[in-house]
Amino acid sequence: MAEQHQSPEPSMSPQELAGLAERTRRVMAEFMQRQAADQAENPDPLNIANAFVQMTQSLVQNPQKLWEMQAAFWQDYMQLWSSSMRRFWGIESKPVIEPAPGDRRFKDRDWSENTAFDFIKQSYLLAARYVEQAADSTNGLDEQTKKKIDFYTKQFVDALAPSNFAMTNPEVVRATIDSKGENLVRGLKNLLDDLERGKGKLHIKMTDYAAFEVGKNIAVSPGKVVYQNDLIQLLQYSPTTPSVAKRPLLIVPPWINKFYILDLRETNSFIKWATSQGQTVFVVSWVNPDEKLAEKTFEDYMQEGMLDAMDAVEKATGERELNLIGYCLGGTLTAATLAYMASTGDDRVKSVTFFTTLVDFKEAGDLTVFIDEEQLKTLEARMAKKGYLEGADMATTFNMLRANDLIWSFVVNNYLLGKDPFPFDLLYWNSDATRMPQMMHMFYLRKMYQENLLVKPGGITLKNVPIDLRKVSIPVCILSTKEDHIAPWKATYAATQLYKGPVKFILSGSGHIAGVVNPAGSDKYGYWTSSAKKYPKTPDDWLKSATQHKGSWWPEWRKWLADFEGEQVPARKPGDGKLKVLEDAPGSYVKVKASD
Repeated sequence: MAEQHQSPEPSMSPQELAGLAERTRRVMAEFMQRQAADQAENPDPLNIANAFVQMTQSLVQNPQKLWEMQAAFWQDYMQLWSSSMRRFWGIESKPVIEPAPGDRRFKDRDWSENTAFDFIKQSYLLAARYVEQAADSTNGLDEQTKKKIDFYTKQFVDALAPSNFAMTNPEVVRATIDSKGENLVRGLKNLLDDLERGKGKLHIKMTDYAAFEVGKNIAVSPGKVVYQNDLIQLLQYSPTTPSVAKRPLLIVPPWINKFYILDLRETNSFIKWATSQGQTVFVVSWVNPDEKLAEKTFEDYMQEGMLDAMDAVEKATGERELNLIGYCLGGTLTAATLAYMASTGDDRVKSVTFFTTLVDFKEAGDLTVFIDEEQLKTLEARMAKKGYLEGADMATTFNMLRANDLIWSFVVNNYLLGKDPFPFDLLYWNSDATRMPQMMHMFYLRKMYQENLLVKPGGITLKNVPIDLRKVSIPVCILSTKEDHIAPWKATYAATQLYKGPVKFILSGSGHIAGVVNPAGSDKYGYWTSSAKKYPKTPDDWLKSATQHKGSWWPEWRKWLADFEGEQVPARKPGDGKLKVLEDAPGSYVKVKASD
């Protein structure tokens, strides 16, 4: 008698399947309505179509070159076909093309060991190389259009990777067979959850949001809020040493995201470490602005965010002089403020450190593809409706800079494999978006990114004072990171040629966040320094003569700061001075969500 095989029992009842189907219908209808409305309002918000029309025109004007590229592609493809057939018959054959080092999309063993999936992988890599070379070979286009074509071609190529599709990803195929398709059902639920959370937009979940709470298990360094205004709360952290440096340390983080990247947990908190080094640490915690703050300007951010904070530090400590740290956009504001102070004779700041900060935006990296006039007009019109830019919109822009890591890896994990994302404090912070007030943000995008006026003497006027970075004569330390995709290190290096005073440049390994938050005692990444008295004009020349060191750059910076911190004084506790405690750190401003 033949053996009878029973079909696996469905993991969901008919009622549950019906409910899931109805939910899918409703959520997708909302999504399509939102997409249709956005398309009707602005069919090309990123101004891509015109760029690719120009690319096509450029290609057809040079048919010989296009034919040569096509011939080379087909030659490679036929070589791949021959190589794959040899492997199929058990004959060893070298790959025609391999993924770039560090490309984690093809880490599963079957991408190399299984002949079929290896063929799919190499076919994709060959096609991707051909498409990117075709985009790169265009002539006669302006630099901005060429950058846009290169960027969006890469976005297109990354989106079509076989790892992003269920039937061509070996890990997903195995999971589907092993779970009898439950991974895809769970993935559908995850997709619906993300669409509902995004209110008609796809808001990909990157971590377990319930695993973290600001002030409970991240941003927990003890301290107090000692001052606040419309734009900031000023945090003063509790000392951990009996004596401290006379001059306090004020940290100005970017308002494009939240300050607690410097205080995620005890083991990697820069704030905790600086406090343990005998610093009286103050940190600006920016408000998450709403429509009431739409008219706040870059000048307001300088006055209320920096100058008022310096006044408050003096009241809290009795010390007029201080040292500054500015991080990313907070560093750009810090540089502008120091130029303003130099022009007005304000000499309170005795040293400044810039973390991954752009002041010369000439080579500002991939973010410049979003800054042409058509896109800025579209953005300005959108912001005018509410008075601010949604935090999720800004987060999407930054995620696109590392789409494989910050978009497609989660598509595979959440929707195809049906897994929940791993609890990760850094990704929780990355998802904790902030809004951008209209007036300030448009000033920043136009005057810095589009017109690059900050490096031009008198190019920007703040509070009726034309500013010039060349007047900044205090000691400057510039910390950049080698793999930074937001503030490319070669662009940040340009600042070494600007300031009038002594400059120290440190290049850390890794990227915009990990390269900065690389705690003392860590063996990761390393850093480079140079003992040259005068820095060469080009970053490549500097790197050739620089010395590489192991571990964290934090102790190197600490030695530099020692010359500017003054003698030791008894430790200061929040509330001891003229400013009284308003609430416990991390304060209430940082807890406001962009979706609230």
